[in-house]
Amino acid sequence: MFNSENKSQKSNSGTDVNPNSSNRILAGTIIEGSIQTEGHIRIDGTLIGSITCKGKIVIGSTGKVEGDIKCQNADIEGTIKANISVSELLSLKSTAKLTGDIYANKLAIEPGAMFTGSCSMGAIIKDMQHGKSGEAQRTQKTA
Repeated sequence: MFNSENKSQKSNSGTDVNPNSSNRILAGTIIEGSIQTEGHIRIDGTLIGSITCKGKIVIGSTGKVEGDIKCQNADIEGTIKANISVSELLSLKSTAKLTGDIYANKLAIEPGAMFTGSCSMGAIIKDMQHGKSGEAQRTQKTA
């Protein structure tokens, strides 16, 4: 009846954490500062600051983010002025407006989405997961 996916886990702070939990920032809400979460998050309001998420980030059509983003998966419908690092799939929907660099394992872009910046895919994101930047990886290979 119950499986291990539904059980809560203890975080370093000693509180119960469900990695499948969701957070939501509603339209009309403005947050200044950094956010870090073990679960998923949806942003329909405005975040001025960085966000680190071990789950999925959804930026709704009214959502705006100005700051760096790191997550496992992301669906972007709103506006982002940030560098974004996604370890699995980044999906830019038709209403997305992204200004910044993309680091992703996989990228899906719908017609109508706008993107200004550079994009690095595949091995570079795997190096980032292991705490190495692309430059550090190149240096190690030549040394």
